[in-house]
Amino acid sequence: MTEHTVEFVSTGETITVAETETILSRCLEEGIAQEYSCRVGMCLACSAEIVEGEVTQPAARGFSEREAEEYALTCMARPLSDLKLDRGKYPPSIEPETGQPAPADD
Repeated sequence: MTEHTVEFVSTGETITVAETETILSRCLEEGIAQEYSCRVGMCLACSAEIVEGEVTQPAARGFSEREAEEYALTCMARPLSDLKLDRGKYPPSIEPETGQPAPADD
């Protein structure tokens, strides 16, 4: 079983994640406070920017193809290499534009 190091650049936390497990599942096992909600790749709450490295996340439906290369949904993403991730970073498609209020929840 191949394992990779996953470093969260904003906190300096580091974990080892097998290619067969998700980053979120390992975070939860290690007691790392990774945000999440749906755990099925739809809500994007567990999003992290990929600073360095590669993941596979074929079941992640919340991202466009381009965003899936730059961001990881930690509930779906499995490492293909050592990684550096910046947690809590969301793709531009879901971030409100600067100076614009965020959409209201109805």
